[in-house]
Amino acid sequence: HVQLVESGGGSVQAGGSLRLSCAASGYSIRFMGWFRQAPGKEREGIATIYTGAGSTYYADSAKGRFTISRDNARNTLYLQMNGLKPEDSAMYYCAARTRYGLIANSLNRAWYDYWGHGTQVTVS
Repeated sequence: HVQLVESGGGSVQAGGSLRLSCAASGYSIRFMGWFRQAPGKEREGIATIYTGAGSTYYADSAKGRFTISRDNARNTLYLQMNGLKPEDSAMYYCAARTRYGLIANSLNRAWYDYWGHGTQVTVS
């Protein structure tokens, strides 16, 4: 069983930065990802990582501004967000998958087995 706990959200002005963290417990996590959901919108994949090789995959909205990383020793996932825009405001969720698969499919929310409760990011 995997448990995920996000932290690091908050309020920031446009152009600012935040770093989200996701502490994971459990075993055999193959992929981890960050998703976000704004009010009235579907949950969308932002960035994902294959825990084995460290390969990463980004949505177009995140490329060049967001960086996903993982500290395997601490079992913690990060999302560094720079150049934040008001449209980045959303609840951000951490997700984990324990099965292998193609990273090209990893932005699909249905792909994941476990979810955290989310951390709110507000950009004004």
